[in-house]
Amino acid sequence: MDRTEQAEENALTALECAYLRFRDPRHIVKQGGRISEVTPMHYRVRGLSRAARLGDVVSYRSHGAEHRGEVVRISAEDVLVAPFARNSEASLGQPVFTAGPLDVVPHESWRGRVIDALGSPVDDGPPLIRPPAGAPADKPRTPPALRRQRVAMPFLTGVRVIDLFTPLCHGQRMGVFAGSGVGKSTLLAMLARAEAFDTVVVAMIGERGREVREFLEDTIGEAGMKKTVAVVATSDESAMMRRRAADTAMRVAESFRDCGEKVLLILDSITRYAHAAREVATGAGEPPVARGYPASVFTDLPKLLERAGPGESGHGSITAILSVLVDGDDHNDPVADSVRGILDGHIVLDRAIAEQGRYPPVNPLASISRLADRAWSDDKRLLIQRLKAMIARFEETRDIRLLGGFQAGLDAELDLAVRQVPVIYDVLRQSPKDPPVADPFAELATQLKAREAPRDR
Repeated sequence: MDRTEQAEENALTALECAYLRFRDPRHIVKQGGRISEVTPMHYRVRGLSRAARLGDVVSYRSHGAEHRGEVVRISAEDVLVAPFARNSEASLGQPVFTAGPLDVVPHESWRGRVIDALGSPVDDGPPLIRPPAGAPADKPRTPPALRRQRVAMPFLTGVRVIDLFTPLCHGQRMGVFAGSGVGKSTLLAMLARAEAFDTVVVAMIGERGREVREFLEDTIGEAGMKKTVAVVATSDESAMMRRRAADTAMRVAESFRDCGEKVLLILDSITRYAHAAREVATGAGEPPVARGYPASVFTDLPKLLERAGPGESGHGSITAILSVLVDGDDHNDPVADSVRGILDGHIVLDRAIAEQGRYPPVNPLASISRLADRAWSDDKRLLIQRLKAMIARFEETRDIRLLGGFQAGLDAELDLAVRQVPVIYDVLRQSPKDPPVADPFAELATQLKAREAPRDR
């Protein structure tokens, strides 16, 4: 092909691209309005009521920069917009134009990248590859209930206490419940190293800015980042960005699941997502119904979480592990109570266990996996029931034993618990630097036999 033919082909390609771009009337004539009111959290736009829908993105330019926001309320006179930026620089009379719903279509090259809630890169990497949009952005994303695959394939996380007492399966949704400073993020980082997944999506919502880089570089590491997509919305970002980050992370996970991959979604934390949703909803005028939370928050939670899980036949699965920050260590907090009823199990971190220096501070008696029977054999299930009974007996007699009321030989079951439960606790200790455990049952059996051997002699 000579230069003339190459130039003609390039010109035809450019014309085709221009035609495809301007074929949509929205790219030729934009519908817009003007800002009529500005508050610290929202601004109102007149003239868009008939053109905008809830969830649509609008934009305007100020000082040479584009500012965007999301429509959160529509009335006959105007629409209410929550800006994505903290300092939106909105002023009265500025023209605002609709841009339709926001959609995030990831590419396989996004692994190893860090993006914000709008799908824009925030690391120092090259521009992201963006495939053509597929399904409409407002299409229902939850797989139909009767078309979903069955959850049946267990996997090992490498964390002893999880694999023993609350085993997980591909497509399961598990919550890590704890107060602040107990060790949720550390446990999530240990779970992120599981080798049973093709892709890991990490959503850091409302996190401290200084912890983001430490978590990604030190905890996940360079090797783990090769299969990880991180979505970050720190605590200083707007409520709209923190609320949107969970949806963006879920869309990324859904895209890889639809390609047939096993995806691990780690969301830290769902409580901060609920806080952001509360801030947006109350600013839009919704009345609070439970400890300051509007009713829409408890509607948004199942909409988001039901999108995780097994996909349709021929697709992969999304295993979701999310942290739940219980305010004031109150596990009956409205968000914690609502999320607990949606998930397929919960892991409870106990502050008292953490104060004893036993990490991860998982309470095996309060934690439960609703799909554990699909991971345990009959023998393992009976063993775990026996272990839980011993731990319960050991803990309920702790005060009596501290007061000197325990005498060996009077109760054989209590004698066994006093000998073996400390060994179980030692086996359950594990730091993030420790290698993953391939067979926790064998390791536990070895340690228990070693402790009982001197008595047999």
